Amino acid sequence: MTVARRFALLSLAAFLAFAGGVGHAASLQFCDRAKPLTADQQDRLLRFTAAVQDVLSNAGSDAVLISRSGLDLSRFGIRYSHTAIAWKGANGTWSARQLYYACDEGHPRLYDQGLAGFIMGIDDSTLGYISIVAMPSDAAQALRSAALDTPRALQLLAARYSANAYPFSLRYQNCNQWVMELLAVAWGGLPAGDDLRERAQQWLREAAYKPKPVDVGSHALVFASNFVPLLHLDDHPKDDIYALRLRVSLPSTVEAFVREQRPGSERIELCHDRKQVVVHRGWESVVDGCLPAETDRVVLLD
Repeated sequence: MTVARRFALLSLAAFLAFAGGVGHAASLQFCDRAKPLTADQQDRLLRFTAAVQDVLSNAGSDAVLISRSGLDLSRFGIRYSHTAIAWKGANGTWSARQLYYACDEGHPRLYDQGLAGFIMGIDDSTLGYISIVAMPSDAAQALRSAALDTPRALQLLAARYSANAYPFSLRYQNCNQWVMELLAVAWGGLPAGDDLRERAQQWLREAAYKPKPVDVGSHALVFASNFVPLLHLDDHPKDDIYALRLRVSLPSTVEAFVREQRPGSERIELCHDRKQVVVHRGWESVVDGCLPAETDRVVLLD
């Protein structure tokens, strides 16, 4: 956890927080260190981690997509902001490989993190969500191989980071777009090469990857991009900017693509509040506030 908290795992969340008026200070503290957790908060998150570990152990796959919630972006219809590839090691433990922005270095990097550390990166320790997508074995194995092929995975890493990166530009990249391009490499069988990102994006175009536009709903985004670090608009089509509807890779767009490309994939969503963990299966989302449906499994935390 000490190492993990030295980095900012950024996404569209901070950008939308600014545009939506969540707060100037909250939106600009990109590289602030996370607040230390109390003993009770750590205990709750470790119990939540155990529930996630249990689901992963029974997923029947050695690699899955895993996404976590961030800032409260429910006004935009967004619950998740950060996606990674989780895989099971030889000793049975799960880790997550992801793109992060190294604030001290000023560059995006790849980062491997234990499951507990990944979950403790959720912004709200009192209410958190995790989404897991388990794929058919051939798709999962191809993704695992591509993710753990470090030289090739690094070739997909853009030189510059943008929280609101446009999916079909080589200029920038965000954490979820790296996952999308990794999917293209894995399922398209794309070999290593200096033009790997370009070929990955072309494969995604041919596979009809079309992320649903995010309705930002405020001209603050144009203003924000001029002085807020890690936010850019110069890679987005002009029509999208004028319409205030940005196409950006989000966990929801990654999951929708996987569901379409690999129909046998299954989704499990877990959430926790102060009292319980809810385990929900299916592509529809668990009720806001972590309220269980009749068919959901509930694990009490007290």
